[in-house]
Amino acid sequence: MKKSEKPILEYFEEFFQYLDLEKGLSARSQDTYSRFLSRFKRWLQKSKNENLKPHEFSDKHVWDYRVYLSDQKNHKGEPISRKTRNHYLIALRSLLNFFTDRNISSLPAEKVKLTKSDENDSVKFLTLEQIRRLLSAPESKKRTGLRDKAILETLFSTGLRVSELVDLDCDQIAINNKTTELEVVVTGKGERTRTVYFSPRAINALRDYLEIRNDDEKALFIRYRGPKTGDRRITTRSVENIIKKYVKKTGLPKETSPHTLRHSYATDLLAQGVDLRAIQEFLGHKNIATTQVYTHITNKRLKEIHKKYHSGQNLQDKNDLND
Repeated sequence: MKKSEKPILEYFEEFFQYLDLEKGLSARSQDTYSRFLSRFKRWLQKSKNENLKPHEFSDKHVWDYRVYLSDQKNHKGEPISRKTRNHYLIALRSLLNFFTDRNISSLPAEKVKLTKSDENDSVKFLTLEQIRRLLSAPESKKRTGLRDKAILETLFSTGLRVSELVDLDCDQIAINNKTTELEVVVTGKGERTRTVYFSPRAINALRDYLEIRNDDEKALFIRYRGPKTGDRRITTRSVENIIKKYVKKTGLPKETSPHTLRHSYATDLLAQGVDLRAIQEFLGHKNIATTQVYTHITNKRLKEIHKKYHSGQNLQDKNDLND
């Protein structure tokens, strides 16, 4: 390993080129890393470490950065969650791995330990009854309602990430009056492709929505507010706001988000006995370890079912019967 004379800050541009050219990350993923590393950059500057070199970065610096993160606030003025802090630390790990790949002496990435998640950071999902209420919330007499219904049904039917949803185009959705099955190839994180499948409910919702479309827009889901010119493709923020609107209307947990529907999709499949490897493929996870988070949910549910229904809870010993 060689010791670099360049400060860590001067490697940022090269690091993002590395994510693009060698790791093959999408522009959206690169933006995410940029956003999370920007806080590390501010910490380096605030702590007078602008000239800190990779080999000088120590365990003490990691600790100081963790303390700095614990003091940060979100847009609501609340401390950022442990899960969010871990995102910042994962981005830092990736930077340290970049140094290792470049044979530059630095602190090993595994020295940056992630914060143990608490119960509030666990995967959130909706019950089938809650899903039913959410999917039934949009008004079918309005074009925005038909669009929103199609968005909700698509999210729950396919398990798509919200970024993958907004990237869908009309020419990917071949539907006519007789269509009962639909599968679409999408490109997700790391430019990995997979096939997603639409339920009859989702197909019907999409059919109803597309029947009222009389425009030439390429995007499957478009906005109806704002200027009629330019790209009208709906944004991820708009989808998040749509979810919030119907969550409030139906009285569902306020933290429900587009990703909650993805979690609900995966949890439902696992509860129905679908193999974890198959769910990994459905979700487009690179590593099975990412998918295994859902086993904690179903394990808890299975424990409750076993406790409630298994006869062994009430089975008396033979000697007890003779007493």
